Amino acid sequence: MTQIFPKHAIKWLATAAFAIVLTGAVQAQRIAYVDVNLILESIQEYQNAQTELDRVAATWRQEIAQEYDKIKAMYNRYQAEQVLMSDEARKQKEEEIMNKEQAVREMQKEKFGPEGELFKMRQELVQPIQQKVYTAIEVYANDKGYDFIFDKGGNAGILFASTRYDVTADVLEELKQ
Repeated sequence: MTQIFPKHAIKWLATAAFAIVLTGAVQAQRIAYVDVNLILESIQEYQNAQTELDRVAATWRQEIAQEYDKIKAMYNRYQAEQVLMSDEARKQKEEEIMNKEQAVREMQKEKFGPEGELFKMRQELVQPIQQKVYTAIEVYANDKGYDFIFDKGGNAGILFASTRYDVTADVLEELKQ
């Protein structure tokens, strides 16, 4: 029996047909990016919040620096007078200096730490503005038919993703098996 098409031609036609079917099944995804930092910086309310945060942080830094200056003065005074002090007085003065230094470090942590006052203040002032921007991005994406929107300027990564691409439930189901 003679073949009309050589074997390699049949493989090539089958591969081409499969690729055409697959291409038709795959729908193009619409992807965009935004620069959230640029958007935020263009909002006057955000600029005001940043100015207020900067002002408060500068005031606190100055207060902490003044406290460290007081500690340095205490230490210098101690250095000058320690020769004349008894062992008990020296230990008491050293402990006083260390306690003062610990108190200033604690103050610094309360103001600038991960759960400190500046962090809480930033959440109060900036988070509502950020949420407004993220909501606007989501509305825009839904209105314009975007599947994904990424943040170009920051570390946020994906700002919007269409729920039809969320396979979390499928993965959880796979883990149960």
